[in-house]
Amino acid sequence: MMSLALAAGVLAWGGYFVARGRPILALGGAVLIGVGYALILGLEFVLLALFGRSESIPPAPARQLLNAWLKELIHTPIVFGWRQPFREAAEPDAISATSPEKRRGVVLVHGFLCNRAIWNPWMVMLRRRGIPFAAVNLEPPWSPLDDLVPIVGHAVDRLLVATGLPPVIVAHSMGGLVARAWHAEPANAARAARIVTIATPHHGTWLGRIGWTPNTRQMRCGSDWLQALVAREAPRTYRKFICYYGNCDNIVFPTQSATLEGADNRHLDVTPHVQMVYHPLVLTEVLRVASGGAVEQDRTPPVRAPEY
Repeated sequence: MMSLALAAGVLAWGGYFVARGRPILALGGAVLIGVGYALILGLEFVLLALFGRSESIPPAPARQLLNAWLKELIHTPIVFGWRQPFREAAEPDAISATSPEKRRGVVLVHGFLCNRAIWNPWMVMLRRRGIPFAAVNLEPPWSPLDDLVPIVGHAVDRLLVATGLPPVIVAHSMGGLVARAWHAEPANAARAARIVTIATPHHGTWLGRIGWTPNTRQMRCGSDWLQALVAREAPRTYRKFICYYGNCDNIVFPTQSATLEGADNRHLDVTPHVQMVYHPLVLTEVLRVASGGAVEQDRTPPVRAPEY
């Protein structure tokens, strides 16, 4: 819908001023609308530079922020302008393993204003490896986070029934909070093998203060919801988590917000928020964990996910 609205805006602006004999204004306005997201992304990185400092994590220098901005500038239209609006059903879930041996499944949980299509390159790779998976849609998109928890639980149940093994949950951004809320229920503590979060605002994000939907208010730093979640979680819970974070994350900052004390926290260099989903080191580690390998980092060459 966002991409269609953007296209409609470009056509409407251009058509209006072309009809009135002002082609330069038509072209300039259409270009501004079409690339306006670049300005929004740039503002996010400026805010990151101003308010993203953490006590224990060095800030990214300006050249790295510029590099990350350029990366996100390329990746954003692919994800939000093509993959999510038009390819949501391109890769169906694969609940049963395609290999003869029993395989652990993977549950894929997207973040705010996304859908399951953000995981399309992952699903292609998992299918090729014969690893069962289920990718959820967290809907309605503005819902309080607790209302989205049963969606994750249903996907976990499907894979448990099919494989007999607790799955690995991989969650991006807001999806990691939904996964945490599901895992905080005592009955679910043993129902996931590992939980991998990618750029998740575990302690909230500075940008949450400018959001007014129920779920964005819950993602504000120090929100009542986040404090209540911590109070519900059992001791040593975070040992099951692998948390990927980065000081070039233009959505979740301060940087330390994406880490958990006691978890396996792993920094991704010069990687912006959306592109973290496609970082080859993340996919390599998830494939290793799902295949029963060790979760410690090693020298195994990273898997390169296909562009899709």
